[in-house]
Amino acid sequence: MPEIDIVLVAPLYEGNVGFAARVMKNFGFTRLVLVDPCKLGNEADARASHAREDVLRGAEVCTIEDVFARSNIVIATTGLVSKSVCHSMRMPFYSPKELRERIKDVDGRISILFGRENWGLNNEEVKKSDMICTIPTAEEYPILNLSHAVGVLCYELSNLPLPSYQLASPTDMNYLYRHIDRYLDAIHHQAFKRENTMILIRRVLGRANLTIREASTLHGILRRSEWHMDPALLDRELAREGSLKDGSPKEE
Repeated sequence: MPEIDIVLVAPLYEGNVGFAARVMKNFGFTRLVLVDPCKLGNEADARASHAREDVLRGAEVCTIEDVFARSNIVIATTGLVSKSVCHSMRMPFYSPKELRERIKDVDGRISILFGRENWGLNNEEVKKSDMICTIPTAEEYPILNLSHAVGVLCYELSNLPLPSYQLASPTDMNYLYRHIDRYLDAIHHQAFKRENTMILIRRVLGRANLTIREASTLHGILRRSEWHMDPALLDRELAREGSLKDGSPKEE
């Protein structure tokens, strides 16, 4: 199964952190990650119960930047979703059961983000995520306790089968996103549409679970298109490759 990190972003109450650790262990998950957590003490220990020593005490504290840098897929959980496909920030979204089907064959590190108890994840955290997950709830009372939300996700994702392929690394995907961003410059994509376009591209490629070969192929397609738009680019690249082969200094 994938390596799944349960990431609590700036949790406010130590009891919720303890309960989250406990429910994680109930379903076989041990990789708890805390971003800017509240102070943990006796209440967290008590709520964690038998998950205190391994899950709670073994929790990693890191920054949200670290989470994004090392994860093959980042999934943002949210109770607030977009009502229209024209608003891409929190769209498309998947239920926990649908999410299971999309990640079950992945070989890589997946981080599932759970936001603050008072207002959840911020727009920047959601925007940078690859996929969006929401838990269907009753309209009369749609807001779940943090640890309950963790429990629902862990239940649905427990006992995943062994992976069948390895994903492109975070570095590979970031390189591809930068290439696409430069390509938008080359085709004079309108500046006011840029941010939304890049969010849409991240959503599409994030849920596609690209392999390293697929990411490389997309690079190649973009590069060939760039050569056709500006043949001088190809000449410079061929000259650079030739200089590397004959030992000449690398062209800057």
